[in-house]
Amino acid sequence: MTPQGHPPHELSDLLPRFDVRGMDLSLDRMTIALEHLHHPAQSIPAVQVVGTNGKGSIACLIHHGLMAAGLCSGLTTSPHLVSWCERIRVNNQLISITALRQTLEQLQPLTEQCRLTPFEQLICSALIHFEAQRPAWLVLEAGLGGRLDATTAHSWRPLIAVASIGMDHREHLGPSLQAIAAEKAAAIGEGAHVISAVQEPEVSAVLEQRINEVQGSLQWVDALDESWTLGLSGAVQKRNGAVAAAALQWMSARNDVISSRAIREGFAAARWPGRLQWMRWRGLRLRVDGAHNPPAAIELARERCGWSSDGHRQIWILAIQAQKQAPEMLQHLLGPLDEVWIVPVPGHRSWSLEQLKPALPLRAHQLKSAETALEALNQLLDQGWPASAPVIAGSLYLIGHMMENGTLEAE
Repeated sequence: MTPQGHPPHELSDLLPRFDVRGMDLSLDRMTIALEHLHHPAQSIPAVQVVGTNGKGSIACLIHHGLMAAGLCSGLTTSPHLVSWCERIRVNNQLISITALRQTLEQLQPLTEQCRLTPFEQLICSALIHFEAQRPAWLVLEAGLGGRLDATTAHSWRPLIAVASIGMDHREHLGPSLQAIAAEKAAAIGEGAHVISAVQEPEVSAVLEQRINEVQGSLQWVDALDESWTLGLSGAVQKRNGAVAAAALQWMSARNDVISSRAIREGFAAARWPGRLQWMRWRGLRLRVDGAHNPPAAIELARERCGWSSDGHRQIWILAIQAQKQAPEMLQHLLGPLDEVWIVPVPGHRSWSLEQLKPALPLRAHQLKSAETALEALNQLLDQGWPASAPVIAGSLYLIGHMMENGTLEAE
């Protein structure tokens, strides 16, 4: 136990639940905090990954490409599935819970003085850890937005990798795709090189305008061809892989020799849990995916076409936070014969069956509910396990909760 009586693996005394504070976007707190900390890791170049869907995959692929080339890489991502330590790693080594707790405790006076959010505390902790470990590159996955994201406080970000930008977090980033794109593009600093796969026309226009404003450079890439083997599942990863490969090639042209062979080896070895992943419950196979907004639902529906045909019945177990566009997600996901179980996201306000039925009158007969995802699984088992593996989606928080309590096990 810690002196305060908390188990050493438990950080709730230092990191309150994100929804307790609420979303509070600002760079001012991070700027002041990093000044007090003497700008940890500021001499290490970073590739910042911004966007809506695919940020974690792109960051993961870049990280594995650097490692395969023999370069030390410091990676920070969000959210985590089971442990806070997943968010901070150097090569394959996660920060230890002891080291993370110690760093957070040392940050407490500054946290109180600057009123740092939990996410800002974690980014400060990551930069302190990276300063000690001295990787060749940092790979910083933005949390939300870009202009006011804590990762943007790192001063040396010569390279920006842009994932697919779509409609999500409208309550914080703006009501339109153009407004959301502008918030994310604002992370691009003076002279930065930006890499993106194809985007919606409104997004492309915003990126090009920002590049002109900061006198940077913009590189558009096409999806990888079929000769590439990726350790990440899903056709969309060929798009993410193209952005990651171009980022690594750009790094290689600037002193860090990264061969094409190393990039391919790194991509084949990459793993990113919770994204189109096969898992088991009581020995039975099912798929899990973190799709939590309409663009991600569209991609998941496309993937579904690859494992099922017309007339096929798919069972979904979905947990969707209250601020998300659940009706639109379901319109994209559900086929005419499908069945969906609506369950809550543990610890978060969530869409309920009662709210969804009037929003989707033509789909109401396909909707069921359960108090937990485990209850839904047990009911499916009682009825006779479906021939096609059920899919659990809608929230990485749900997937992480089920992994942490042992309900789901990786294959």
